[in-house]
Amino acid sequence: MLADLYQNIVLKNPKKIFILLLITLFSFGYFSKDFRLDASSETLLIEGDPDLEYLKEITNRYGSKEFLVLTYTPSEGMVTSSSINNLLSLKYKIQSLDWVHSVITLLDIPLLDNSDAPLQDRLQKFKTLKDKDVNKDRGFREILNSPVFRNFVISEDGKTSGIIVNIKENQRLENIQNKSKYEIEQYRDQIKKQNHKNILEIRDVIKSYEDIGKIYLGGIPMIADDMMTFIKSDIIVFGLGVLLFIIATLWFVFRKLIWIIVPISSCFFSVVIMMGLLGLLGWKVTVISSNFIALMLILTMAMNIHISTRFLQLKKTYPSKTKLEILSLTTNKMFWPILYTVLTTIIAFLSLIFSEIKPIIDFGWMMTFGLITSFIITFTLLPTLLNFTTTTNISIKKYEESKITSFLGKISLNYQKIIFTISISIIGISVFGISKLEVENSFINYFSKKTEIYRGMKLIDEKLGGTTPLEVILKFPEVKKDENELDDNFDDWEEEDLQDNEKYWFTKDKINKITKVHNYLDDLPQIGKVLSFSSIIDVATQLNNNKPLGTLEMGVLYTKIPDSIKNEIIDPYISIKDNEARISLRIIDSQKNLRRNDLINKINYDLQNKLGIEKDRYKLGGVLILFNNLLQSLFKSQILTLGLVMIGIFVMFLVLFRNIKLSLIGVVPNFIAAFFILGIIGLIGIPLDMMTITIAAITIGIAVDNSIHYIYRFKEEFENLKNYNETLKICHSTVGTAILNTSITIVFGFSILVLSKFIPTIYFGVFTGLAMLLAMVSVLTLLPSLILFIKPFGK
Repeated sequence: MLADLYQNIVLKNPKKIFILLLITLFSFGYFSKDFRLDASSETLLIEGDPDLEYLKEITNRYGSKEFLVLTYTPSEGMVTSSSINNLLSLKYKIQSLDWVHSVITLLDIPLLDNSDAPLQDRLQKFKTLKDKDVNKDRGFREILNSPVFRNFVISEDGKTSGIIVNIKENQRLENIQNKSKYEIEQYRDQIKKQNHKNILEIRDVIKSYEDIGKIYLGGIPMIADDMMTFIKSDIIVFGLGVLLFIIATLWFVFRKLIWIIVPISSCFFSVVIMMGLLGLLGWKVTVISSNFIALMLILTMAMNIHISTRFLQLKKTYPSKTKLEILSLTTNKMFWPILYTVLTTIIAFLSLIFSEIKPIIDFGWMMTFGLITSFIITFTLLPTLLNFTTTTNISIKKYEESKITSFLGKISLNYQKIIFTISISIIGISVFGISKLEVENSFINYFSKKTEIYRGMKLIDEKLGGTTPLEVILKFPEVKKDENELDDNFDDWEEEDLQDNEKYWFTKDKINKITKVHNYLDDLPQIGKVLSFSSIIDVATQLNNNKPLGTLEMGVLYTKIPDSIKNEIIDPYISIKDNEARISLRIIDSQKNLRRNDLINKINYDLQNKLGIEKDRYKLGGVLILFNNLLQSLFKSQILTLGLVMIGIFVMFLVLFRNIKLSLIGVVPNFIAAFFILGIIGLIGIPLDMMTITIAAITIGIAVDNSIHYIYRFKEEFENLKNYNETLKICHSTVGTAILNTSITIVFGFSILVLSKFIPTIYFGVFTGLAMLLAMVSVLTLLPSLILFIKPFGK
């Protein structure tokens, strides 16, 4: 019934179908203009993560501007006249850019120990290194020895300084919140374009100062912009690379122009329609989904090769049949196996929706719709185009048997015990390797060492106190203004002073707690720069002839400090209004053997058990927490739901073959391939990240296609031959050849991903390609060996 309907609608009306396909192509092609990319940090966060809301709360409370960081290593000494003049010139040049709010350099740091005047005078009339009447060497030593500024604006060796470029806020963002989703997206696109323009401008400035020393650019806006450039580059490189390889493969396999034009047309139609659909739905391509075009090309090509190979084999078997009859026979025989291969692959990609991370969820849905699109196009465009060609164009001299599949067939027939022994060994190695797997988010290692992102982050990491920020917020209990509970230092205060919250806030208990936590964090080897109110106290102690300040002195000093200094170096670390203190620190991201989740757990444990701070009296926040949450979520949702993918695919096999033994046989080779790759990743010591963690599920989903095609063909041939050995030989010479060709296409298609500048993408390409190669070998050796051993079709 279904076959007759398909034949009457599609096969017998090629012109109408082709016109309909062209209308669809141009319609969706129009919406492809709305195809968008997104590399913002929000795309790598868990939706609804309470830690994200807490970070926003901290940012609003303590103040934070979006900024870029430049590292400046002058050719000569840091405080020579020429170096100071060059740095000053660079500062003013950057300051002149209309999008820059302020520029903070070594020359803007207040020098409070540069004269012997009273401390109050030095605070009110502080000088900086750019002032002419300042002792430059003394001032430089003060900054270099400062608990606040060392490893912040100057490296410990004094050879590299940091330049902070604060970016003007976009006031329009507040006004646009009540606008429609489309208007908000348009506004965000404008911001990204402006950010790209800003990065180009500041890089031009840096380029014009190349002769004064080494200058590298860093910061979240630059990373986001460079990631966008990487995504665009990857899409073009992957798309063109895979396309060229597919053309070469098709020519090698078929040696006819028609067998290049027809499959490439299917790929073109599928990708353009899918890009239009993404534009229409407003789905943005991110780092994670940047290879979706390459994947679509690979999977569409696999479908086309299977149908084309079967068409040629049937044409050879039935030379007297008409082209329409051969097409009808081909589509009839290939519809169900290809439908089930698409469904099993969809199950694998749909497993990504459990990740809680929007870009990964979108990637799962993208590939689901992409596979459905490819399936429809393959079964409409391919027969339609073949209908337009003459019989001479689609004929071949001789369809040669593959020597590789013939060799693998002989191994399956004669060396079953060896195959089983090797398979069991692989399972053992895989289990051991999987036990070594770990999740990590070393952001600096996501990039090639040749990129500016890596070089800049590495220098900031090693010389300027680390890269990934972490916040520790200490919450203090409310203290009643009871004389018996007040610190001794407050005994002489007058009543009006007691009512002054700013003075009253600085108690011994609070200061000791801040200092204790600060010193604990500073002693951890994984942590670089630590900044807190304790740092300010250390500076004040130095200025007070190394005599500790009393709490009363701190309170009085706080009220006397000029707002310009208070806003920059004190208010970011205490909130008297909220009765809490902030300790800001950065992780040395490039440190070997750094395990962020372990570090977070250690800090939590030690704060409670070693430092005696109650659980509700502190909270960790910051980017480190957000990215760790992301990877822990991925680990749980992907590795632990891998079982659901297996069950789903096993159920699909049961529905397709209605045979439990055959279903078990069918999934084993592919599961072994996926587990082996995870085992290899564990043994090599490569941490799982947002892309490599999806390899197992995707590998099973794609690789299982080969099992379906092989078993479906084996079942069909066995019904005629009633001989397992003869059926195996026939299958290896027919469907085995198609499996070999598609697998080679897929393996080399994934290998194109090694051209990416994004390391997780390279790992994804290499390991997925390797898994597909192993799956192909398993399907052509272990699968037939299991069929011969178990005899699922009866004796």
